[in-house]
Amino acid sequence: MNAGKSTLLLQGSYNYRERGMNTMLMTAKLDDRAGKRVIASRIGLDSHAEVFGKDDNVFEVIKTRHEEKHIDCVLIDEAQFLSKIQVRQLADIADDLKIPVLCYGLRTDFRGELFPGSAELLALADSLREIRTICWCGRKASMVLRLDGNGAVIKSGAQVVIGGEDVYASVCRQHWKTGQPSQQA
Repeated sequence: MNAGKSTLLLQGSYNYRERGMNTMLMTAKLDDRAGKRVIASRIGLDSHAEVFGKDDNVFEVIKTRHEEKHIDCVLIDEAQFLSKIQVRQLADIADDLKIPVLCYGLRTDFRGELFPGSAELLALADSLREIRTICWCGRKASMVLRLDGNGAVIKSGAQVVIGGEDVYASVCRQHWKTGQPSQQA
């Protein structure tokens, strides 16, 4: 959360397009905070995107688009919401269709558990690059706390609740353990 993943994705797509190449942007259907079929960053950048649902065959969607118009790179936002099967389909896009696939997402949830899509990406990815943000104390924030409407920390519940800074706080492991979303907490 708050590390600039969507900003980097949009910048990467821009760099490809600036060189006359075609990109395909995808994001999770269930996260429509920025609007339907939109990837948006907190700093104001946004772009149209295709969406994937949990049962969609992303290989077929991308292959069909590629046959209609050559794709030079696929960029996936909210990759933690991919299923394990979809991650394998993306590996097939990279291996069989020779299209680079760049995925941006969270590794773990508010309980410190891997998302299934993230676990599969960690297992299959050719390379990984951590995008860092900082905790309120200045240390690397590698965890997130979920907050209720009053700002109190929630320790259990469904793995997926869509929200931004109103629902989640990026913190270091120490403040995740102690449940401190801010210096005032």
